[in-house]
Amino acid sequence: MSDTDRPEVATTPERSFDLGTGPGRVLVWFYGVFTVAAASRTIVEMARGFDRAPLAYALSAVAALVYGFIAYSLVRGGEKARRAALVCCAGELLGVLVVGAWTLAEPAAFPDSTVWSDFGMGYLFIPVILPVTGMIWLRRAKTVAV
Repeated sequence: MSDTDRPEVATTPERSFDLGTGPGRVLVWFYGVFTVAAASRTIVEMARGFDRAPLAYALSAVAALVYGFIAYSLVRGGEKARRAALVCCAGELLGVLVVGAWTLAEPAAFPDSTVWSDFGMGYLFIPVILPVTGMIWLRRAKTVAV
């Protein structure tokens, strides 16, 4: 009998913390909805006339990609996904703050709004609240997983 055959010595692989459970499930839902909303908006706006506001439409496309990646990372779980989602949430928050301030300081640069315009006012400020909530959850997930 080898060491691995004995029950007291056998090791079971430790399960990583599931990011998509509990409050993480709500975040997955919000990020999924915002992925669809931002992507749909981008597709419609670009089809109607990309040349009218290319910066705004490109930023909405970036927002859709970021939202989709964060949703995927939360569903996937694991430490690498947690870190990647944390970096993306920080980047998302930075984007919301920069674009939000830019749209207030220079409205002429944005003839049409983006998801992040006016700090997400058109989306009930959820674009500025979501990354903060996500970072809190992802930081908590690290302390629970360790």
